[in-house]
Amino acid sequence: MPFDPFETISVGRAGLRTTRLGLGGAAIAGLWAEVTESAAAAVIAHAWSIGVRSFDVAPLYGYGAGEERMGRGLRGRPRADYMLSTKVGRLVRQADAIGPDDAVDEQIVGSRTNAYYVGTGGRRMVLDYSFDGVLRSVEESLARLGLDHLDIAYIHDPDDHMDEALGGAYPALDRLRSEGVVTSIGAGMTRSAPLLRFVTETDVDVIMVAGRYTLLDQGALTDLLPACERRAVSVMVAGVMNSGILADPTATPRMDYAPASPDVLDRVERLAAACSRHGVPLRAAAVQLPLAHPAVTGLVAGARTAAQLDDYPAAMRHAIPPGLWDELRRERLIPADIPTPA
Repeated sequence: MPFDPFETISVGRAGLRTTRLGLGGAAIAGLWAEVTESAAAAVIAHAWSIGVRSFDVAPLYGYGAGEERMGRGLRGRPRADYMLSTKVGRLVRQADAIGPDDAVDEQIVGSRTNAYYVGTGGRRMVLDYSFDGVLRSVEESLARLGLDHLDIAYIHDPDDHMDEALGGAYPALDRLRSEGVVTSIGAGMTRSAPLLRFVTETDVDVIMVAGRYTLLDQGALTDLLPACERRAVSVMVAGVMNSGILADPTATPRMDYAPASPDVLDRVERLAAACSRHGVPLRAAAVQLPLAHPAVTGLVAGARTAAQLDDYPAAMRHAIPPGLWDELRRERLIPADIPTPA
């Protein structure tokens, strides 16, 4: 059965209600290529016009530009009508204001540093998962967004800083949740094992798992998603195209922000061939497979243009014959026990 992208879903334990499909703010903040202010505004306006009411961003996206653009794009919209999430763990700082003890987040792609986002100017990201750092992060995010509260705050990619995140960032967000500054709290990462620690060791409401529950990578299937079901933790899936390779394998040969390996390219080619035999666009299978798991609540889609965003509702609504999933299981392209759309 296809999915309704604009069906109302419940997220977390505090009564948040929003649409199954959400707009992520990384692409419109200049991920990989520049996006103008007017182009970003057009994507947000289009998302609203078609019915999207879930919006996700982070200080990392455009080094503050993503939050500023999302805030402007949503300004004047009824605040109760949409859900807004952002993240903590990185502070936006001007390069000349960074101290010698600050942990600068250097994103390295090939020989280039800070290469993921274009147009960041003299800004840099400083990693800070401390209690006080997270309080500052939320305060600064609210200012960039022009809001007085957040619906969801995620601890963002604390891979090498788990002790500080569990001992500092989480207690800070827990306090802000009790004060009503943040409605729900969680963690957003590209690795399943650390997310599992948040689910089992804290009282998070929601997690965002990026790239680890997709048509290409089911790393979250065995441990993380069952734990979320047991503890009633909502799951938002992101990165379902694995950096674009499942959207267009020829135009975007990346897997998780890096050039795709020959093994990955071969696997994607086999997935695409199977989809073609059943008359199914590869991206439709890529969107619907993660949504079929009972632990998964909603999907956050990255889109640089209105046309890219429109691909997601179309993919969610596309009728997929059960025979496709049967073939993918037979060919061991997906696990035998993975839930698939009915």
